[in-house]
Amino acid sequence: MIQVRSQHLTGSEVAWFAPICSDDYQFLGVPDDTLKSDYAHTSNILQTADRLGYRNILCPSSYQVGQDTWTFASAVAPQTTNINLLAAIRTGELWPPMLARSIATLDHILEGRLTINIISSNRPGELMESAARYQRSREVIEILKQAWTQDHIDYSGQFYQVKLDTTDPVRPYQQNGGPLLYFGGYSPPGKDLCAEHCDVYLMWPDTEANLLGHMQDMSDRAAGYGRTVDYGLRVHMIVRETEDEARAAADKLVSKLDDEFGAEIRNRAQDAKTLGVSLQAKAREAADDAGYAEPHLWTGIGRARSGCGAALVGNPDQILAKIQRYHDMGIRAFIFSGYPHLEECELFGRYVLPHLETLSLPVEQGRIPTETPATPLGAGQRV
Repeated sequence: MIQVRSQHLTGSEVAWFAPICSDDYQFLGVPDDTLKSDYAHTSNILQTADRLGYRNILCPSSYQVGQDTWTFASAVAPQTTNINLLAAIRTGELWPPMLARSIATLDHILEGRLTINIISSNRPGELMESAARYQRSREVIEILKQAWTQDHIDYSGQFYQVKLDTTDPVRPYQQNGGPLLYFGGYSPPGKDLCAEHCDVYLMWPDTEANLLGHMQDMSDRAAGYGRTVDYGLRVHMIVRETEDEARAAADKLVSKLDDEFGAEIRNRAQDAKTLGVSLQAKAREAADDAGYAEPHLWTGIGRARSGCGAALVGNPDQILAKIQRYHDMGIRAFIFSGYPHLEECELFGRYVLPHLETLSLPVEQGRIPTETPATPLGAGQRV
């Protein structure tokens, strides 16, 4: 039986996506200067998602043309009102105590609306085996957890040796364990890392049977550490008033795609050769001639995108029914996106979002204090 940390919740955390890594198109694989990844365009998407009632937004990370995650998140944070920011962190890029300090600063700016997406990919120009990368991530997380739960840091690992007498400079706004950690990965070392330390296990789109298989595996691994986790799904969205219109929009999206250029786009990302990406390719290969792996799950986006390579396609009732099925399976966090991202954000916000019960996982899990915390960056004294 799959154990879900937030099994009792009747709603879900519904998030959108900020294409800060230059991933926005009117026609997939056809660059469009009006949709380029600059601050004006992507901050508009984020502020629109905030206004429409999305509860989180993923700010990804990749070494390609686009914007730096932490810089973008810090710039846009003061302009938001209710939405959480899910900032991707590539572990190993910053010395962990300084990373903890950056997290604490942004968490205070957002008054607790920060969530963290842990990424274990190679750093640009680096080639490290999977097990070593996940061990480095484990050490970074363990240092962060000391920073968030202790008055000192005393850590000795394979990659990091840190001894600090105080955690005053790195105390976040959030309490009871600090910001929630979201994690996506399919290799055994990656799943073990999530099972031991993270809060939300993120999956890419696949058939319901395959998703349940990953969830059961993660549930069993987490139980081995005496833990439970929540489950999340990252998937694109194409919703229109009728199913025919939605399928036509999907076909239009890839109507100008050159598959050779699509393969080039897929191979740009740092995660292009991971097990997760290969599983997306398998789902695409197993789909029918129109690209559907199961009803309303269309894999055509994977022809020109590494990582999340499928979309839910249908009318509002069909999309709502599919999301409800995922909720019944135990999924409590959704990260949606679509092309162009602003347009699809508004369409989903009009047709589907008002009919969903939404929530914030940090709020539900008691991470947000009712008053400004007694931290040096909050209401506490600074020595």
